[in-house]
Amino acid sequence: MEAEFTKPPLEVYKPPLDDSLYTMDDEDLDFIKAQSGITDPETLKKHIMAVQSKAYDLYGHMCIRRFSFTRPKISTFPMYEHVLDLGRKGGLILDLGCCFGTDIRKCASDGVPVQNLIASDLRPVFWDLGHELFNTTPETFPVIFLAGDALDPNFLQPSAPLSFSSLPPSPPPQLSSSLTSLTPLVGHISAIHISSLFHLFFEPQQLQLARALAGLLSPAPGSVILGAHGGKITKGFNEKGYCSGGHHMFCHSPESWREMWEGIFAPGTIEVRAELKRRRDGAQVGETGSLVWSVMRLRFTK
Repeated sequence: MEAEFTKPPLEVYKPPLDDSLYTMDDEDLDFIKAQSGITDPETLKKHIMAVQSKAYDLYGHMCIRRFSFTRPKISTFPMYEHVLDLGRKGGLILDLGCCFGTDIRKCASDGVPVQNLIASDLRPVFWDLGHELFNTTPETFPVIFLAGDALDPNFLQPSAPLSFSSLPPSPPPQLSSSLTSLTPLVGHISAIHISSLFHLFFEPQQLQLARALAGLLSPAPGSVILGAHGGKITKGFNEKGYCSGGHHMFCHSPESWREMWEGIFAPGTIEVRAELKRRRDGAQVGETGSLVWSVMRLRFTK
């Protein structure tokens, strides 16, 4: 494991932007038209590409180059209706690594009150660009945004998962601009969405992040963590794929992903689903693909 963690980075290559990658199905197009208020297809494309260029100049992430920020991910997952139900009933929903906030806006558009939504990303400039992309302001879309690194204990203090039999934690803090970290929310989050983030890290950091998220999650049955990221049939580095930081992606298999989460929570307290699927860019599942997964809290232990 140590050898993998210290594997030297590749030479960073930042390919140029390519407008031929701009493709959306009707559902995604209707969503971004409704959210931005721009209905003319050519005007919308120019607007999206202008925001893309600003973001890519700052951080050359492949998801920005591929226009992934224009397509909600969370609504494609089997657990989406369950997440909406949690949020509509007052549960807090966190989108971690939210980038431009596309997924959190999808939840809001599908009926989750904005006061039950939280967005967080390492780079606040992405959240600001989200307001530009969707033609909103903090006043017209008042979802709380928290800038920080979930691997930094000053932003998210690691905590063991609460058991269902535990006394509930103190009431969650009021969601307002005075909230500056995720730590006060430990044990209070009903649903955590995290996509295209885990594969940015090596295996030890992925485990560290998973443990931190497990502590954030409410002990109530039905609370869930869900997302998607790069995966492999067999656990290990994807030698054909690399991150914007210049290193190969470390990818879990569905089996190793389940084992990781089952080693974090007490036996019998969660249900883990993980499946390797075709990426949304249409690439066939071979040795690699998109690992789509969820971790749900159960009421009883075995």
